[in-house]
Amino acid sequence: MNEQSQLTFRIAKEGWEFEQIHRLNYKTFVEELPQHEPSPERRLVDQFHTQNTYVVCLKGRELAGMIAICGQRPFSLDQKLPHLDSSLPPARRACEIRLLAVDRKYRHGQIFWGLLELLVPYARGQGYNLAVISGNARHEKLYRYLGFTPFGPRVGKAPVQFQPMYLTLETLEERAAAFLPPRLSAAREPVSFLPGPVSIHPSVRQALSGEPISHRSTEFHSDLQATKELLCELTSARNVEVLAGSGTLANDVIAAQLSLLRQPGLILVNGEFGRRLVDHGTRFGLSFETAATNWGEASDLDAVRQLLDRPNEIGWLWAAHCETSTGVLNDLARLKRICAEHEVPLCLDCISSIGMTPVNLGGVHLASGVSGKGLGSYPGLSMVFYDHSPVPAPERVPRYLDLGYYAACKGVPFTISSNQLHALLVALQRLNHKQLDILAEDTIWLRTALQGEGFTVVGADANAAPGVVTIALPRGLNSGSVGGELREAGYLLSFGSEYLIERNWIQICLMGEYSRQSLLGVLAELRKLNP
Repeated sequence: MNEQSQLTFRIAKEGWEFEQIHRLNYKTFVEELPQHEPSPERRLVDQFHTQNTYVVCLKGRELAGMIAICGQRPFSLDQKLPHLDSSLPPARRACEIRLLAVDRKYRHGQIFWGLLELLVPYARGQGYNLAVISGNARHEKLYRYLGFTPFGPRVGKAPVQFQPMYLTLETLEERAAAFLPPRLSAAREPVSFLPGPVSIHPSVRQALSGEPISHRSTEFHSDLQATKELLCELTSARNVEVLAGSGTLANDVIAAQLSLLRQPGLILVNGEFGRRLVDHGTRFGLSFETAATNWGEASDLDAVRQLLDRPNEIGWLWAAHCETSTGVLNDLARLKRICAEHEVPLCLDCISSIGMTPVNLGGVHLASGVSGKGLGSYPGLSMVFYDHSPVPAPERVPRYLDLGYYAACKGVPFTISSNQLHALLVALQRLNHKQLDILAEDTIWLRTALQGEGFTVVGADANAAPGVVTIALPRGLNSGSVGGELREAGYLLSFGSEYLIERNWIQICLMGEYSRQSLLGVLAELRKLNP
């Protein structure tokens, strides 16, 4: 077994890992780069330690390398540059990356790339789209090559000086090949089993590439009307509005509408995306209680019925139809019946179910969806389905979140990309029920095959959501390492989100274009990795 195969990349969480982090910090930034005064303990606790998240490389229980990421202000650069934000691109969610250190005996190049391959998806999963660093001035040319933009004066004291720099997500994507080891950058285009962005059909790609047109034009309104009709036909919804933004925007629009009801509600939580609905409600000041179920289980609808049986206490219910974090599908038909019996408006996050499984939104008060998952188009558009007649609420709801305002403006109160809309329309025209049947069959086959290989698949088969398969790796396998190995083999899986890292989970998602041959391929690669 070579040394690389013995290395593990993960987010540090154990006490012994942090102790070694402090000692590597000392060896690097006291003994090697004299930035701090020596101490007899030979350990250095970073001043931002409690805010840092550390991506580490381990060989057994020995720390080989590390890098820290922090999204909480003030950054260390805030202390060195008082007006830091004035030097950065506006409207960004920034993080600071620091403390890159690799033990001398492991400095052969692979550690850096392994740390980076875990750090990047983690940062994306946290919503960061800008990174700032204090780059060693001696390596400024390398940082520039990687896409970093220098700004401000150098900081630090001679002989060790640092150049403040930033890197945007867009530049990272443009320079992606520069961030991969040479053996990967020359490889064939990988097969994507990500939950987004998804692999796009050539006809949808072509639709995106046309000349943009005005969102006030007749042609645009024709596309919008056709898109809405197909969305409503697909979901049996009464109405839908298309928004320029992600699913987070659509769920904020739902939270805004719920605030107009002025009643307490109930939010169901059985995974990460149920927790995010709680966050939406909290940020909007909604009054609600939660009904929580263990991750990997469907929501307990008997308990929900009991809660709704209480007289005049709950005025709405909000849940995730497909809990994407676990691949569990909550029972929509039964939820609708329970809410109808109690005359409680039902709201749903259908972001990972529309286009993946039959979804009937008839009688559902509000529901969210997106263009970039099961519908097979590009990310950037979301939608809110509704069964009532909302009116503008200028005194209560921000303009961009006012569903009534969208309806009053016939769906176009603000600019929407004609290219994204046309791509979505073409993707919708390609959808058919046979595809959903094939997706369900492939999901069942994949779950069964994985279980036959000894893997633990999260969630009961009876509650499995088509197209989302979550694998709980055994103790001997690390999700970051497995994700990296599969990427090297040509398969992109989801493993970098914090909730996946915490649980040592990986996901295979069938939300875009894929082949059954590629399913056999990724299964074969997983078989090689399973001890």
